[in-house]
Amino acid sequence: MSKFVFNIKKINDDNIEQELNNIGFDKTYIKKAKNKYKYINLKIFALTLPQANILKQTALSVGADCAVHRNILTAEVYSTDCILGGTYSQIKQIIQKIIYQPFSMGELANELENFLNSDNEKSLPKVVGILNLTKNSFSDGGLYYNFEDAVRHLNEMIEEGADMIDIGAESTKPYSSAVSADEQISLIEPVLKYINNRNVIVPISIDTRLSEVARVAIDLGASVINDVSGFDYDIKMPKIIAESGVKVILQHSQGTPENMQKNPEYDNLIDDIFLNLKNVKLKRALDSGIKKENVILDVGIGFGKTKKQNFELLKYQDEFKSIGCELMIGLSRKSLLDMADSTNSEKDIFTIALNTLAIEKNVDYLRVHNVKLHRQLVDLMKNY
Repeated sequence: MSKFVFNIKKINDDNIEQELNNIGFDKTYIKKAKNKYKYINLKIFALTLPQANILKQTALSVGADCAVHRNILTAEVYSTDCILGGTYSQIKQIIQKIIYQPFSMGELANELENFLNSDNEKSLPKVVGILNLTKNSFSDGGLYYNFEDAVRHLNEMIEEGADMIDIGAESTKPYSSAVSADEQISLIEPVLKYINNRNVIVPISIDTRLSEVARVAIDLGASVINDVSGFDYDIKMPKIIAESGVKVILQHSQGTPENMQKNPEYDNLIDDIFLNLKNVKLKRALDSGIKKENVILDVGIGFGKTKKQNFELLKYQDEFKSIGCELMIGLSRKSLLDMADSTNSEKDIFTIALNTLAIEKNVDYLRVHNVKLHRQLVDLMKNY
């Protein structure tokens, strides 16, 4: 008698709706039923002991689970991080059960609800072309320092399909020195006036840490300010952004370009940067009157991180979506590629490989030197 052969295939969570349809499941119930088969693990930081106990018992009551510190039962700790795990359907049930509980559990329920609603949003990223008006940028320093070369490259990137152009007049590569506001403005202003005269409709971002530069750029039509210090360098920057209503890119960086690569250390890389972006950078923006939808966050590849840490950030990039803001990643031609002696064309090949992973992690903006190659990549991924 022949042995029966079972065929078992792992199903991707993203494909569960199609798989349910393939087996002949009731089509009128698929939209709701799919949440029973999509699993998720959420880390919730620093819950009090009552909060942790309520959450754990509620999770168990719906067939989910919640990992907590082993000493909460003996009250040897005063708070605990938690890992809540279950299906989307179970998390929904937990939300319904804790929303009226004491100890601010209703606020936690709202946060969980907001996360579930945003977690289902998938889109392809925008391509942000880099225009360095500098002499010492690590990749193309000096190539576009002259006005004529700058506007030529600007037009090239627009023609190649850039969704945004990020213009900077200060290199922030490791060990570089600060550039004065007057010098930055002298380089940026002519290009912005050229853009205005040509009625360029592609959004313009200005890469600067200085509020004085930001104010001039905004007056000349810039719609985004890219502050690689994340408001740490110039305390006047948040007010300028709030008053103007433009978008701002807030990046995590440890230290300044002069010292950021001198033995960067973290207790827990992902958690430290997550909490800094959410509870420091974003909070400062919101407290200053900047709308949350106007904030784009950047984990800061290469800004106070080792090569290993940069790859870890890329691997867990999607975890930062939990903050609820759009994400930008800028790894183009950077040292994590470990290709110091290679040509820019060679570096672009590896850049696009890593940015393909970033697209998988659902980032919203790719900041790149080679617009043409990345435009082709994003357009190709529409079929994926």
